Amino acid sequence: MKFFETSKYHLLKKSTYISLRWIGIIGQFISVNFVYFFLNFEFDCFTSNLIIILGILSNLYLIFIYKKTQLSDRSAFLFLVLDIFQLGVLLYLTGGVNNPFVIFLLIPSVFSSSNLSFKTNILLVFLTTFIIIFLTFYSEDLPGPIRDHFHISPYYHYSIPVSLIIALIFLNYFAMTFGAQSRLRKEALAKMEEVMAKEHELLSLGGQAAAAAHSLGTPLSTIKIITQELVKQFKGQKDLKKDIELLLSQVERCNQILKRLSLNPVEEDNFIDKDLTMRDYLSEIISSFREISKKNFNFNFDQYSNDKKITKSIEIVYGLRNFIGNANKFSKENVYINLKSDSEITEIIIEDDGNGYPKDILPKIGEPYLRSNDSIEKSNTGLGLGLFIGKTLLEKNFASINCRNSKTRNGAEVIVRWNNRDLFNI
Repeated sequence: MKFFETSKYHLLKKSTYISLRWIGIIGQFISVNFVYFFLNFEFDCFTSNLIIILGILSNLYLIFIYKKTQLSDRSAFLFLVLDIFQLGVLLYLTGGVNNPFVIFLLIPSVFSSSNLSFKTNILLVFLTTFIIIFLTFYSEDLPGPIRDHFHISPYYHYSIPVSLIIALIFLNYFAMTFGAQSRLRKEALAKMEEVMAKEHELLSLGGQAAAAAHSLGTPLSTIKIITQELVKQFKGQKDLKKDIELLLSQVERCNQILKRLSLNPVEEDNFIDKDLTMRDYLSEIISSFREISKKNFNFNFDQYSNDKKITKSIEIVYGLRNFIGNANKFSKENVYINLKSDSEITEIIIEDDGNGYPKDILPKIGEPYLRSNDSIEKSNTGLGLGLFIGKTLLEKNFASINCRNSKTRNGAEVIVRWNNRDLFNI
């Protein structure tokens, strides 16, 4: 099963959940016994402590019997339901919604909303709402002697559950929204790391192929020379001649394969790691696109631009490739790349003659998994992963990114800018 399939399952970290439950249980135990033994309030302390012991036993079960390090969505739901009922019973014995600690009834569902599935969250919200409504109409009185002096208007009494339910819905919606965004960002970052790992792997393989071509060149040449001599020696023997010619052709084929794998057989084995100027960076990237695209790539640079070399970074290469690839994908005919560099800054402007960024996603550029609300634009846009990866990688290498619609052309425009003191120290 692939990582991105398994990562979509909703899980709760058991150790974190156990720690939070211990805090809640200890707080309940101290509150109940302090109020009963030190303040001499009258309520059913024995039953309340039994309910707290139930919470302790369930936590011990999680520690010693439940062996998994992560709580599944279903298991987390069952334990959170137990938490809600446990707290609901305590509140029932101590004044219902008039108990100021009723606010803690919101915690289990809000805690789960950013970690568990939408279905689980909805069920917990409905259960919490039901408990709040039940405690509004059915509960023991507040502990004495408070109950003798605590008199409130029915309007105020019923406003408490209304405010709690509104807060419950708002907090859960807030947490679910940000939890979903956080999960998407984590997936996108994981995707970016996976892509970068593949790039490093390919880079490593390219270096190994170059070394292999260099190392195998001499023995293959020797085999080729001997084979040519054998052709001459067995010139009259047609059967042997065919076999030797086949051997000769396969040697030549090995040479060609190794040359292709080595990327550039003319360079030395360490050509991949050499330093380049930004102009060379862009020239390499543009050349790779020209081989696979029919679009026109217009590369302009200042004749007096900074020719200082920078350490070749695969992150910068891949970040720029993503933006140029996006321009290639959405342009109609032309892609424009301008390089400006002086003693202080280096600036790259990438433009295309396409339709530009949809207005509704323009403020969100750089977020992963973006879709335009416009039905026409939706079919022509991707998921925003290319922009997200490019922006993240370049910003990680001290670049500032500005994505907007071009003021001189109809298409999109990306401005990548470095302070040279940052760029040349990467």
